[in-house]
Amino acid sequence: MLQVSHIRENRQAVIDALAKRKVDALDQIDLAISLDDKRKHAQFTLDQNLAEAKRIASEIGRMMKEGNSAGANSAKEKTSELKKYNQELELELRQLEKDLLDLLATIPNTPHSSVPEGRNSEDNETVRSWGEASDAKHATPHWDLAKTYGLIDFELGVKITGAGFPVYLGKGAKLQRALIQFFLDEAEAAGYSEIIPPLMINADSGFGTGQLPDKDGQMYHATVDDLFLIPTAEVPITNIYRGVILSETDLPIKNAGYTPCFRREAGSYGKEVRGLNRLHQFDKVEIVQIVSPEKSYETLESMVLHVENLLQKLNLPYRVLRLCGGDMGFTSALTYDLEVYSRGQGRWLEVSSVSNFETFQANRMKLRIKNHEGKNQLAHTLNGSALALPRILAAILENNFDGETIRIPACLIPYTKFETI
Repeated sequence: MLQVSHIRENRQAVIDALAKRKVDALDQIDLAISLDDKRKHAQFTLDQNLAEAKRIASEIGRMMKEGNSAGANSAKEKTSELKKYNQELELELRQLEKDLLDLLATIPNTPHSSVPEGRNSEDNETVRSWGEASDAKHATPHWDLAKTYGLIDFELGVKITGAGFPVYLGKGAKLQRALIQFFLDEAEAAGYSEIIPPLMINADSGFGTGQLPDKDGQMYHATVDDLFLIPTAEVPITNIYRGVILSETDLPIKNAGYTPCFRREAGSYGKEVRGLNRLHQFDKVEIVQIVSPEKSYETLESMVLHVENLLQKLNLPYRVLRLCGGDMGFTSALTYDLEVYSRGQGRWLEVSSVSNFETFQANRMKLRIKNHEGKNQLAHTLNGSALALPRILAAILENNFDGETIRIPACLIPYTKFETI
């Protein structure tokens, strides 16, 4: 969430930055400033009235000692009027604060200066690529391979739950577990501490990282207890630090966590949802960092390199994209997407997003750092998929199929205990 002080001091810059997202925020920004003006005026008036009430109370005591009961009674009447007025002001102030917070919660983060202009994924900028993105002689989509070799049963998942909930079998299940442990071991080697968080969150946690109210309809909601199934481990792990004041010596905080993730994916259709391409439940290892503002963009680059290292060890051709303003998530200031080439489908598949949120999440969570001068400032938060499993598994099956067998990447063999399928 943007700070109203930042909006006030940088009004035109904020409007121009949000225009990169193809968002016309003029009315929202001016309304936020207007509400803040009214809030400040109400607070100033209330503070003055409280001070006046305190002064009159002192006068009443003095007049009572002097036997001036008439003057004391008159002062008491004025105090009673002030008290009533102050109650009205407090109600007005609470409403203005709520209206301002509700408005600020609808304004997306301002993109970093390096974010390219653009409306959608076609306008994203390719930063670099690795490996040979070419179609193989025996190109076969992973859903056919999964069925032929008994690795994943999509129809059984439909029977048990519904579309988007696959059942992993035999070597398919072992390959899935091998990837999870490989990603966690690599995260640990890179200095991340593993966390196993809850798989359900409350509304405050959803608001803290920006899923609520922005993605309310995309999350599974357990209405009786008002809890939400997590869309990613980012949410519970980052919210560990909600309402916390960190010392500079605590930084950087580097956490990693494996969780199942749950997304309704309403409106998805066609080839985008075939096989493992888009699921309602999937596994992912997430990396999260909390750093000081001056270190966050250096940290972002290091997190992207960590994900690239995973893809290179898996020998999967990939490319790194810098997302344009129109394709970025609501909370992000800068996002890199990493895509692997799917030889069986002849197209690129997104497998990771790595983002810097600057102070956007920290402001919503009241996550602060006490600096060496003893002053509090908002932290910067970052996260990335390292990695999401479904499309990685799909690419491994498709890119390593030679017409008869599927070769397991060398880095996974110590985990799978088999070399081929």
